[in-house]
Formats: sequence, structure tokens, C-alpha cells
Amino acid sequence: MAKHAGKDAFHLRVRAHPFHVLRINKMLSCAGADRLQTGMRGAFGKPTGTCARVRIGQVLLSVRCRDAHAPQAHEALRRAKFKFPGRQRIITSGKWGFTKFSRAEYLRLKSEGRVVPDGSNAKLLTWHGSLANRQPGRAVYPPSVAGSA
Repeated sequence: MAKHAGKDAFHLRVRAHPFHVLRINKMLSCAGADRLQTGMRGAFGKPTGTCARVRIGQVLLSVRCRDAHAPQAHEALRRAKFKFPGRQRIITSGKWGFTKFSRAEYLRLKSEGRVVPDGSNAKLLTWHGSLANRQPGRAVYPPSVAGSA
């Protein structure tokens, strides 16, 4: 992705984090080992690494990029899926970036001034809360929203 689209042309989000600690109870295999070991007594083990516990259907990676770089992102994820065990699927989302809004809905809300950027996400401005915190002229429902509410 960085080679073909550039390092500033995409945002990769890792959705599965390796918090699970793998441990090993080392056993000796030399002569006289039975005198040194106690078998399974106190067999908690020493940490050897970490892994992420995932479920079937869980999202592992998410990439957001412009439409011009979508083929490069798809090819990068296709190559990356061979690094993971099991069957992985690549799905192109209809959402705007990492937000919960569809593309058309996001553009409509942005033109109405009801959505504000919030890092890599977007926040929807609702009609709840203190009137003192509102922008001037935005204290009540506009006619377009009042009819649908």
C-alpha cells in the first residue's frame, strides 16, 4: 500500500489486538529429569508470547482511503490475508471512512452542518443538550428535520 499509493494515502486500523498471553511449562528431557521436576504441580508456565483471540466473522483489519486507491488497498489486503491462518474475506464497505454513516448520508449531514469531524470518526450533532451550547440560530428543529421527526 505504501509503495503504490504512498504512506499518506491510507489509514490502516488493526481491529484485533494481541492481549492473550501464551505460556509454556518447560519440561526437562535429560537423564535424571524425574528428580528435578514435579510434573503438573504448579504448572503455570512462563510467558512466551502474545496472541489475539478472534471469533468467526470478526473484523481483523480496516483500511480507509480515497476511491482512486481502492484497487491498491484491495490488493494489499489480498496479499495480507495469506499471513493469517484460516479463511479471510475482503469486503468493501459502503460507509464513509471509519464512520457509521453511509456515503450519501454523510454528505447530506455535512451539507446540513449536523456532522463534525472527530479524529478518524465523525460526530452527529443531535437536538439534545443545553441551549446555551448551541450555535446561534440552531436552538430549535429546522423545518426540514421537524417534518421527519
